[in-house]
Order: sequence, then structure tokens, then C-alpha cells
Amino acid sequence: MASVQDINPQCSNPENEVAKNEKEQTETLSKRQRKRLIKNQQWEEQRELRKQKRKERKQQRKLERQAQAEDGVEWTGKKRMHRSAEPSSLRLVIDCSFDSFMVLKDVKKLHKQIQRCYAENRRTQHPVQFYLTSHRGQLKQIMDEINKGWVNWKDVHIKTDPFHEIMSKEDLVYLTSDSPNVLQELDEAKAYVIGGLVDHNHHKGVTFDLAKKLGIAHAQLPLGSFVKMNSRKVLAVNHVFEIILAFLEKRDWKEAFFTVLPQRKGAMPMELGQCNNEEEDSDQDSEINSVVSEKRTEQTGSKQVEKKPLQTHSDCSEQNAS
Repeated sequence: MASVQDINPQCSNPENEVAKNEKEQTETLSKRQRKRLIKNQQWEEQRELRKQKRKERKQQRKLERQAQAEDGVEWTGKKRMHRSAEPSSLRLVIDCSFDSFMVLKDVKKLHKQIQRCYAENRRTQHPVQFYLTSHRGQLKQIMDEINKGWVNWKDVHIKTDPFHEIMSKEDLVYLTSDSPNVLQELDEAKAYVIGGLVDHNHHKGVTFDLAKKLGIAHAQLPLGSFVKMNSRKVLAVNHVFEIILAFLEKRDWKEAFFTVLPQRKGAMPMELGQCNNEEEDSDQDSEINSVVSEKRTEQTGSKQVEKKPLQTHSDCSEQNAS
């Protein structure tokens, strides 16, 4: 009796059919798809190797932790290790009472800056007593929606009340770029207030006016004494916060500024003899830019108008984030 394959020669082994189909599918794939297929196959083949490497790295970290423990260094997590922190008694406050001055996009930016402040204070050598005051409105709503974990933040005092109702007015110093007072030293018995405002300089002077209205001390960071910047001189909330942290560690304003300020702002050391009067420079610039001298050339005999930009004092004034 004839077999099934003899009766129907098209029938074949199922395994051969599968292999044939896979080959046909591979041939119909594009070059990019074939590369992706090969990459996935290699990934699966190396699964055990990756698993072994993870075990080795885990063992290596364990040995490092043991060695650090023997040297007296505290292990504080998978990403970093540092010696035991020495908390500062200085209070650093972010005043979040400017909710109505900002559009939703800027409130979200402020939220990110606050997150950065919290993270930096957690990892610094001398963490400050961190306060968020007037925490309500749009900011609280965004934090509830985007970052629900804020309720579990450690080492931060989050208050719905304004800062001047929580702390003594004699202890308060509002950091604002509009203040005529330049901060030289930090008093760790004081509470320094940073305006939680992202406004792109639309509300200039609002924090200074608030400080005067409340009758509290105010000052600006000595940025203009040490730094010349090519870009806008507005410092974000987290930049001011981090500069204070850096100064507590280094006790040097210049080093603190250049540790924190981003390269994109074009921060350069201030040279000797450069002034720090923005308004005076602006007036001089407007007058000088209007000066046009006429120069006669001997070769053509025609009158040639030439603009002669005179060198002016560098703009050195500080514009902190209000």
C-alpha cells in the first residue's frame, strides 16, 4: 500500500515546513528588519552571560561596602556614598506665595527646581533646615498629580502658612537681586528666604517690595563682585539654593558660584577694575550706541559713515531669581 507521501508528494515533514516558512519570511524582510532580528537573537543568546555579569557586579558592590564600612565611611545607597553629614542650623526657605504670578508652565518649572533643591540638600555635606512655605494652590496641585511621593520627603518642613508667620521677623533675610545690600557672610542663626517665582523677569522687584512691606532684612548674593555672565543674570531658585549649600561647604563665594552656575550662562571670573553698576552702564550704552562719527578717506574723497563702538564697563549686576 502506498504511503501518504507517495499519494500526495506535496506533503512533507512539519519541521521542514516550519524551517522553510522561516526562511521565506527572512528573505522577504528588509535589511533593517533582518538586522533587528539578528540583534534580538543575539540578545537572547547572551541572556545567561548578562545574568552572570550582574551577579559579579552585585558581589563587587558588596565587597566595596564592606571595605567602606571598615574605613568608617557610611554607605547611603546604591548610587553614592559619603561621610556622615554635618547639618547646618541655617534655615533656607522657598517662599511659594507667588502662585498667582505664574502661568501653569512656570509653576511646573518651579516644581522641578524645588525637586532639585530637595535632592541637593539630601546629598550635601552640610544640609540646611529646608522650608517650603505658602505651599498651596497650583503648585500643590501639580505636586499631587506629578509627584505624589512629596508627602514622604524627609528633612523638609512643608507649611501652608507664610514664612513670616512661622519665623521671627528678626531672623529673616529675604534674598532679592533688587536689594542694595550685598551679602558677605551667612549667619547660621538666620533664615534666608528665596522667592519661589519663575517669571522670566516680568515681575521685577516683587520680592524686594514684599520684604520692605513686611519690614524684614533683605540682601542680594555678591554675584557681581565675582562673576561676569554673558547671558541673562537671572538665577533659578535651585541655583540660589545650591550656591548657599556650596558656600556652607567651601566658605568661598567665588568657588561656590563657579561650582553651581551652568556653563551655558557663560560665567567668567570678574576682573579687577570692572564695575558693578548696571543702571549706569545701561545709560552709557544707550548714549554710546547713538554716537556716529564721519570719516573722510583720502583715496576716494567720499564721506564714509563709520560706527565706532566704544568699550564700556562690563555689565556686572546680579539678577537673582526673584
